[in-house]
Amino acid sequence: MGLYYELEEKENARKKRNREILIWIGELAAVILVSYLIVAFGMVRISMIGDSMNPTLQDGNSIIVNKMSYRFTKPKRNDVIVFKQSGSEHSYYNVKRVIGLPGETIQIKEGDIYVNGERLKEEFHFEPISNGGLANEEIKLDAKEYFVLGDNRNASEDSRFANIGIIIKKDIVGSAWIRVKPFGFVNKIRVQSEEK
Repeated sequence: MGLYYELEEKENARKKRNREILIWIGELAAVILVSYLIVAFGMVRISMIGDSMNPTLQDGNSIIVNKMSYRFTKPKRNDVIVFKQSGSEHSYYNVKRVIGLPGETIQIKEGDIYVNGERLKEEFHFEPISNGGLANEEIKLDAKEYFVLGDNRNASEDSRFANIGIIIKKDIVGSAWIRVKPFGFVNKIRVQSEEK
């Protein structure tokens, strides 16, 4: 009788250990899956390269990009977006501010931006643009096309120049969401600096 209970206890202990191992494997698989989904579809961390977004973002700033931001909505004017250029030789991400939206006409005259023939009233103070580049002439944006500029308007390669050009919706990775250090929500950084 004692041997039977002893064998039964060993069997129960083995079943319990196997159940714990299966639970542990399931939890590990869930963590790996969630991590993959966050990286693939949710967020990614990048570094700002160059000074084209000064003073909003500086060279070397670490930025969290929200890759889900434009899955169900469209970029809006003044959003700071992260994109990769189709057919581009370089593989780094670009960070710029959306100025022109699909269907609009953009032109730069005498240092100012005109959208559909009207001078754009911007939220922030930017230096007058010294080189309108391709936007010296009117640029008509097609569906899913965006015109972007860097905040450092006179030291930025952006939609005014052929090497960046017009941005297509499918090339937009997401919105620049958080500057890691010093911490700040990217769309609020200029607002805070203007208030100081």
